[in-house]
Amino acid sequence: MTTNAGDAINNNRVGPVMRAGDVAQATVEAAEMDNPGKEIFVDDRIAYLRIAADDELILTRESMEECLGRPFRMQEIEINLSSFAGQIQTDSEKVRFYNDIQL
Repeated sequence: MTTNAGDAINNNRVGPVMRAGDVAQATVEAAEMDNPGKEIFVDDRIAYLRIAADDELILTRESMEECLGRPFRMQEIEINLSSFAGQIQTDSEKVRFYNDIQL
């Protein structure tokens, strides 16, 4: 799904903006695995991918390793992260993007 900047104010989407490459593609697959039942929005801009879900998006090391077919350190997310929407919480096993806006 493609959105424009004007749509951003009308939603609660959170998630990473990743430089294009194997880690970005694995992030899309892992997002679908780690967030069952949630719609994952992907905006492919050739040089980068915006990956998002409503309110919360979780990525686990285990899913990233499965999608990449190799060992993975969560710091690789940060290396390939151009930007992100929402707030971010990280540790060695997962990254959580979330929306904690109190209206």
